[in-house]
Amino acid sequence: MNKRKRVVVICPGRGSYTKEELGYLSQARPLVDDFLTDIDRRRREDGEPSITELDSATKFQVNLHTKGEHASTLIYACSYYDFARLTQTEQGQEEYEVVAITGNSMGWYIALALGGSLAWAEAYSLIQGMGSMMRDKLVGGQIIYPVCDENWQIQPHVEDEIRLLLEQTNSLPEHEAYLSIRLGGYWVLGANALGAKHLLKTLPPKDNYPFQLVNHGAFHTPLMEAISAQAFQRFSTDIFKAPQVPLIDGRGQIWKPWSCQTEDLYDYTLGHQVIKPYDFSQAVSVALKEYGPDHLVLLGPGGSLGGAIGQILVANRWQSMSNKSEFQERQSKDPFLISLGRREKSNSG
Repeated sequence: MNKRKRVVVICPGRGSYTKEELGYLSQARPLVDDFLTDIDRRRREDGEPSITELDSATKFQVNLHTKGEHASTLIYACSYYDFARLTQTEQGQEEYEVVAITGNSMGWYIALALGGSLAWAEAYSLIQGMGSMMRDKLVGGQIIYPVCDENWQIQPHVEDEIRLLLEQTNSLPEHEAYLSIRLGGYWVLGANALGAKHLLKTLPPKDNYPFQLVNHGAFHTPLMEAISAQAFQRFSTDIFKAPQVPLIDGRGQIWKPWSCQTEDLYDYTLGHQVIKPYDFSQAVSVALKEYGPDHLVLLGPGGSLGGAIGQILVANRWQSMSNKSEFQERQSKDPFLISLGRREKSNSG
């Protein structure tokens, strides 16, 4: 028998389910039939369209599919399916050994589920609950902007310029703007309406940037303090347990099965993770250096994190990859990053 390959699994966040992903779950049954049946039932009981219904739609509707209460659970279902595909084969034997799990932003909640810290139903409640807390009105927004050049080299002077711009924005009356996510060669900025408008006007145009993400609130910033408080009131620490697989959070901290304090995990997930910056770059860097995996495996839907992960590999000079072309060459010959979201689907919608 071939030796199983050691992999770190990466869970995607909001924005990864686009029109190209319609039909993603068309082959998910019977592999995750119990999961989908239960989630669909829960959503119908709550008056929401089922995940099966959303995924099998003939047309992608931005005002439907990208809403937090729908997008979050859609992405959870797709990632859950991909994780099952990764860890189960037709012969019932694993090809891969999952040594750690991390994720980007909302992907942290998915990581909690796949790592065993939350049962699937409890993870659904958390993901659906957090995704729907801004159902009536979004709190602020997110803007993405590159901090690397065309060769994927991080430009410290650009980072410094953005920090200065954030300070200047916050000095204006009723303007708020913060670093939200460090995403490889990109920074995601969270701001209130006035802050976002100012950033879009003052950030130097670069290709198609800056642009504001659709239906995204100002996640991972102090603007989410009320959302965090609601989450603590709504969810109990009792639903959390120690993970079965090490989890790497948005600070790069590792939560290990035998040393995890569940109250601390609860406090981080509903507190720090909601109102402080999410450092995806640091999470992946820690995964590389602490676990030295044979591969990184990016779960679907989509593959939008692939570029950011490549930029993190380049920043770490991982396995001699020092620029974009070297990463692309490696991927074409012997992929270090396996993106499960990039595959043919029987029904693309």
